[in-house]
Amino acid sequence: MKKLLFAFIILSVNYGFSQSNNSIFDRKHEIKVGAVKLLAGPIFEGTYEYIQSKDFTFGSSLLVNFNTENRYFEDFSVTPFARFYFQESKEFGARGFFVEGFAKYSTGHDITYDDIEGPKYSAASIGLSVGKKWINNSGFVFEPLIGVGRVLGNSEFAPDVSIRWDLFIGYRF
Repeated sequence: MKKLLFAFIILSVNYGFSQSNNSIFDRKHEIKVGAVKLLAGPIFEGTYEYIQSKDFTFGSSLLVNFNTENRYFEDFSVTPFARFYFQESKEFGARGFFVEGFAKYSTGHDITYDDIEGPKYSAASIGLSVGKKWINNSGFVFEPLIGVGRVLGNSEFAPDVSIRWDLFIGYRF
């Protein structure tokens, strides 16, 4: 019985260490927060990204404006996206320069020139973004992103373009 217990402990410890030695680039999930909007807003934009392969990821962002009286035109948005990474070295996945295609559904309000909240709108848009992602050995991620999309439909109060931007900070797990 002691030998069986000893073998079980050795195998458990070995399995535990083998799981903890996985490379950061073998991990498949990332969560990020838009830092600039959160500090200036308070506008929360959280992002989840799934790493499908070294060159392709997909995910979604959720934006919530906690102060709808500020000058930011979006109050709420959901943005699914797909990204293609272009890096010279293929040994590390889902990092470096990327191009993103996105679709966005947003609600908000029109901004008037005298700072009065205008009529509400809801609109869908599609667009492209570019950015670059850095990741350290601990799993922390830094990512600047900027993109522009075209608003679909003919909403009278929705903006003509949809803008996607921020400096994202997050963690890969």
